[in-house]
Amino acid sequence: PHDLASYQEKVFEIDHHMGIVISGMTADARFLTKFMRNECLNYEYAHGSNHPCERLVVKIGKKSQVKTCNPSKRPFGVGLLIGSIDEAGTHLFETCPSGNYYEFVAMAIGDRCQSAKTYMEKHFETFGGKSLDELIKHGVSALRASAQDTDLTEHNVSIGVLGKDCPYRTLSKEELRQHLG
Repeated sequence: PHDLASYQEKVFEIDHHMGIVISGMTADARFLTKFMRNECLNYEYAHGSNHPCERLVVKIGKKSQVKTCNPSKRPFGVGLLIGSIDEAGTHLFETCPSGNYYEFVAMAIGDRCQSAKTYMEKHFETFGGKSLDELIKHGVSALRASAQDTDLTEHNVSIGVLGKDCPYRTLSKEELRQHLG
C-alpha cells in the first residue's frame, strides 16, 4: 500500500479492565473511546470500583441509537468489539452503528471477517481452560484465515490481552514476532 495508507491503530485501552477493537471510521472511534474512558473515570471516582462492562455498552448503544433518530445527525460509522472483565466475569460485546449490541464468546469484525468468524465458530467450545498463549494462537489463526493474501507481521497486527489477574495491555513488537512466527 501507499505510504499515506499505512496501518492505523485499531486496538485501544479504555481502562485497566477493558479494551476495544474498532472497525470503521477512526474519528468516530476516537470520540467513543474518549467517552468510554471518561465514563470509567467518573464511575471509579463516584463508586470506587470498575465500571461494569454491560452498563457501559448500554450507554454506547443509547448514544449510537439517538444519532439514528435525528435527521440532522450522522450515525456513528464505527463498530466496536469490547473486551472486559468485571465482577460478573469476562465479556465480549459487539456494538453496531445502529445502536444494537450483542455478547459473544468469540467474534470478529471488519472487512473480510467472515473467515475468522467461521474459524472461531468451529473452535470456540475449546477456548475454555486454555492458556493465554494458546488463546493468542487461536486469534492469530483466525486472523490468518481472513487475511490469506496478506503476510501478518508486527507492523500490521496488534494484540491486546486482559484477564483476571492481568490488567489490559497491548503486546510488544517482540511478543508479536514470537506469536506470528
